[in-house]
Amino acid sequence: MKKLGKLSVMAIIIFMFTLPTLLWAGDTFNSVKKKGFVTVGVNGSLFGFGQPDAKGAWKGLDVDTGRAVATAVFGDASKVKFIPLTAVQRFTALQSGEIDVLCRNATRTLSRDTSLGLNFTTVNYYDGQGFMVSKKLGIKSAKDLDGATICVLPGTTTEQNAADFFRSHGLKWKPVVIEQTAELAKAFFAGRCDCLTSDASQLAGARATAPNPDDYVILPDIISKEPLAPAVRHGDDQWRDIVDYSVLAMIDAEELGITSKNVDEMLKSKDPKVQRFLGVTKGNGKSLGLDEKFAYNIVKQVGNYGEVFERNVGVKTPLGIKRGLNALWKDGGLMYSPPFK
Repeated sequence: MKKLGKLSVMAIIIFMFTLPTLLWAGDTFNSVKKKGFVTVGVNGSLFGFGQPDAKGAWKGLDVDTGRAVATAVFGDASKVKFIPLTAVQRFTALQSGEIDVLCRNATRTLSRDTSLGLNFTTVNYYDGQGFMVSKKLGIKSAKDLDGATICVLPGTTTEQNAADFFRSHGLKWKPVVIEQTAELAKAFFAGRCDCLTSDASQLAGARATAPNPDDYVILPDIISKEPLAPAVRHGDDQWRDIVDYSVLAMIDAEELGITSKNVDEMLKSKDPKVQRFLGVTKGNGKSLGLDEKFAYNIVKQVGNYGEVFERNVGVKTPLGIKRGLNALWKDGGLMYSPPFK
């Protein structure tokens, strides 16, 4: 009896310590459902990733990632509100609850995973930091930038990576710090600095919107690994799973050969993997607390990862980016989804 009494006391103690976590679990999901839309933090001025067009319609790879989350939750890609955030604002907005998920070309790092209280989900774009200069400078390599003035965003891994690069190569540089992404590009094109450094995708976006894109060249040097991924707050595992599998649904759909154009026909497939993915065989939706057709809805309304990539940043867009690391694993890239079962 004494032994049972001790076990009961221990059980009560464990329950008390885990109670806050139990109460917190699902809070974001419940809040999102109550208000009727997902609030997504985005860049706001990055062509190809997050930016409103001339008519005010939001477009971009990160924007479509946010729409995929909304589709998973509501079955409707329009149930989303985009909040433009600077690099300085983005993590505070997530921590404070101003946004439900951050889809703003944010690099996953150890310190952000821990000290900032964030959880990153599956990477939606593998990137690396590079440098862009005017062709008239005749520079062929980043190692030729000794003494250069460099336009850079504050509070980013970009600033730290640049400092590490110049120090490790014994080179001098003078940072020109600009807070807004759009203003950063304007400062560079106006001649306020010799070079613009950022993720290679951002450089491609900036050059695509330059007054004379052909006047600028992105140097071949890539000085960092930048796994860009959506982020959510620590402590809400259900919401993290929902965001995570919204990204993974687009990746897995591409591997399964399911597109926005053929998804209805694929409902007739006899392939058990396809049946589970599209919710014909039930179980996946229930596990996440979602409709069984959540993955079907994402593909139907947003597209698979390949479709999202190509229409926003691919070779036929002004950015002209090849799949590279963002190709499926079977095509030599890093995009890989665990089984939907």
